[in-house]
Amino acid sequence: MAQARLSIDLSALCANWHALRDMGRAEAGAVVKADAYGLGAPRVSQALAEAGARRFFVAIAEEGAELRRVLGPGPEISVFSGHMEGDAALIRAAELTPMINSIDQMLRHVEALPGHPFGIQLDTGMNRLGMEAAEWRALREIALAQGPSLVMSHLACADEPDHAMNAHQLRVFEEMTSGIEAPRSLAATGGTLLGAAYHFDVTRPGIGLYGGLPYVDARPVASLLLPVIQVRDVAPGESVGYGNAWVARTPSRVATLNAGYADGIHRIMGPRAALWAGETRCRVLGRISMDSLAVDVTALDHDPEVMELLGRHQSVDTLAGWAGSIGYEILTSLGARYARVYTR
Repeated sequence: MAQARLSIDLSALCANWHALRDMGRAEAGAVVKADAYGLGAPRVSQALAEAGARRFFVAIAEEGAELRRVLGPGPEISVFSGHMEGDAALIRAAELTPMINSIDQMLRHVEALPGHPFGIQLDTGMNRLGMEAAEWRALREIALAQGPSLVMSHLACADEPDHAMNAHQLRVFEEMTSGIEAPRSLAATGGTLLGAAYHFDVTRPGIGLYGGLPYVDARPVASLLLPVIQVRDVAPGESVGYGNAWVARTPSRVATLNAGYADGIHRIMGPRAALWAGETRCRVLGRISMDSLAVDVTALDHDPEVMELLGRHQSVDTLAGWAGSIGYEILTSLGARYARVYTR
């Protein structure tokens, strides 16, 4: 079988959610946007709902509608992009909660869906989404009179605990939300790790659920095994792959594996990347291709059938380091060709 296998450990996922929830007294939601960071929103969200999550967060209304079909009535599904033009029918039918980002969105929402639940997103310094202080002052009393289900903001530097921006945004959020009765939320995974002062009423763990930094104690959730298509002997002076990027200096045994940059294994990883055959680390040779990569298996006493790229020996953040990236990008880049296997 040539298809690579991506395994998702739902028990580890739920253990991570429970651990992040138990760091404080706040309710813990779950961020499942981008197909649950590439791991499959239907199965991931069902598992988290069974574990006790009642608030879910997605990026756009279409994601929310798909999630509602999976979860059914009950859980709150909040949409970070808010109420965009043309979203009203979808928001109504799927019972979504748009996180309103501007006065224009607020007007659109109350005109199209009077009485329908909504939340508020405030900008406390990240300058990405949400109402700035002047907008919020103009809208605050009107919005609060409608009873938002949540008032939130997002931290820009939560993965750097000592960064001055964290305390600044905390102070601004407290000032902007002082005296309100609606539930408040400031912390995603990084903010949850900053401590109780950042938790407020609801936390929104995302990457930490899936085993990524900055949650260093997270249990690994994803593992990836790549099948070996062919193994060959390469003589000194012979090259492997495009551009003659690697040339053998000694007699070598080289395995070709069935995955490449079309599957989210970025070309830039090549010079630093490695895979594992049992307890033996084997480096990638030459350039990573669209559908294949080459690995040095000279040190092995047998030809492997599969090799581990992601799992017990190296995490999504290990791979991210090779690519000069972050774990989020690695997870969300995992291609559609993998056979996804869910375990508990």
